[in-house]
Amino acid sequence: MLKSFNLKPILPHFLALLLLVPGLSAQASQASQSSQAAKRTAIVLNSGEATVSLIDMDKRTVYKNFYVGKEPHHLMITPDQKSVLVANAASDDVVFLDPKTGRIQSRLPNIIDPYHIGYSPDKKWFVAAGNRLDRVDIYAANNQELKMVKIVKAAKTPSHIAFTSDSKLTFVTLQDSNELIAIDLATQEIVWRMVVGKMPAGVWMTPGDKYLLVGLTGSDSVKVIDWKQQKIVKDIKTGRGAHNFRPLGDKKHIFLTNRVDSTISIIDMDKMEKVDDIKGLPSGPDCMDVTADGKELWVTFRFAKKVGIIDIASRKLISTIPVGRSPHGIFFHPSAPWE
Repeated sequence: MLKSFNLKPILPHFLALLLLVPGLSAQASQASQSSQAAKRTAIVLNSGEATVSLIDMDKRTVYKNFYVGKEPHHLMITPDQKSVLVANAASDDVVFLDPKTGRIQSRLPNIIDPYHIGYSPDKKWFVAAGNRLDRVDIYAANNQELKMVKIVKAAKTPSHIAFTSDSKLTFVTLQDSNELIAIDLATQEIVWRMVVGKMPAGVWMTPGDKYLLVGLTGSDSVKVIDWKQQKIVKDIKTGRGAHNFRPLGDKKHIFLTNRVDSTISIIDMDKMEKVDDIKGLPSGPDCMDVTADGKELWVTFRFAKKVGIIDIASRKLISTIPVGRSPHGIFFHPSAPWE
């Protein structure tokens, strides 16, 4: 015969345990979310695979890959700092990602052939260089809203973009006509053009709007241009395939990737001289970003399917991370200033 069992003494403890379990579950969920938010993420565009690789910057491993659009080449943060805009040149659209996690926020269609992109310093204009279609598209910008203003025909093969600090002019390199053009943003008209050298790509405005630097991917140097006089004032020998720029953030030094020689040159923007080369790199260095503390330079290697991490103080490659095919743009937040 079974004896009766009195539950009264333990009932309060049992109920308390039931109440405690959901609390534990919620705390665990919050801890997980906090851990995810704390993860430092690098966003890498694999232009040959139409994907994005997300890298845990501390573990130095890819933790996620996902489809983003055909031929994603370049990316940049929006003026409100709430999104990273990815330009898909062959999909004719742009995708907005969370700058800290890489999560897709939205997609904006009918942005035609956005190879290279840029917001003017006053954030009123958004410019897209149409590498495939020989055009430069100018939009009125309002963070994630882009309204087409004018298509500027610009043969041949528009490549990279720079601006004056007052947002009056934008400059675009034309790779296959060996030119640099200046466009008045108020009128959306080409105001001048000049031949600068073989296959110009990266273009950068130096502090104080003094000079434009243009990397000659079809040659081995950077042209220093007095843009007010439309005159080349110096030729800085760097390496074959001189391609793209990323300033260190000290308003004095700027990095330049040399895609053919697989080196990175360091240029002193006060002296307009190359002061060092970083060598022994994988093939095809292209886009770069600098950590907020100024200690590491992260680089995509287009031909090696890798991202590399360079210790800036020692000028040494300290790590590589396998990613997708033809990695191009790279971004993380926060990073060193773009100046």
